[in-house]
Amino acid sequence: MKLLITNNYETLSQVTADIVLLKWAENRRVNLALTAGSSPKRAYEILAERLTQVTFDKSLAHFYNFDEVSLKGQEDGLTMQALKEELFHPLGIEEENIEVLHAGNYQGYDHQIAEDGGLDLVLMGIGGNGHFCGNLPQFTAFDYGVYRVPIDPDDELYTFIDDATPFEPGEEMITFGPQTVLAAKELVLIANGEKKAEIIKQALEGPITEDVPASVLRLHPNLTIILDEEAASKLK
Repeated sequence: MKLLITNNYETLSQVTADIVLLKWAENRRVNLALTAGSSPKRAYEILAERLTQVTFDKSLAHFYNFDEVSLKGQEDGLTMQALKEELFHPLGIEEENIEVLHAGNYQGYDHQIAEDGGLDLVLMGIGGNGHFCGNLPQFTAFDYGVYRVPIDPDDELYTFIDDATPFEPGEEMITFGPQTVLAAKELVLIANGEKKAEIIKQALEGPITEDVPASVLRLHPNLTIILDEEAASKLK
């Protein structure tokens, strides 16, 4: 595990953008699973700026959404809506380069990834409860590949999703399980802000446990953790 502690969020974002850009520029098909959300927002802005300055074939990158939540009355799920707004549209990613994960194809998705050559890079954030991708405490087992979690209006999961979107949650969440993520060639986990300090300490220094799903990422041989000083403030 490689731990990078940056001075601030801007530097974290620059380092993250550089990692993605270098992977993208390898002059071959590159399979990327990149997170949506607040943590990578600035990194994607930097990435968009730098892509205007390079000459490599951008169409060699293929993108995989590593989780999805269905939304009633919406063609795109919660994650795809965010990725299109934050990443795909600003970077000019074509539809044929987006390998959409959804309820209709998740059972064969691990096989599809393998057929496509495997994931070259998975960029993730970490939730305050220790989740990564859609791997939430009480819903996750470390031996899962891509899997489905039913969304019940009486469950905490429904409330968690409902708070994240103006649309009504649908019937399921689909996510890369731990085994799918650990099969990738390179993992990068980013976190910023004091609010992430405690869960970062648990994930990196506590026991490897399904109660803190992101703790399992420490088993990967090519894991990079990028933190700002606030997120790293409780580490030994």
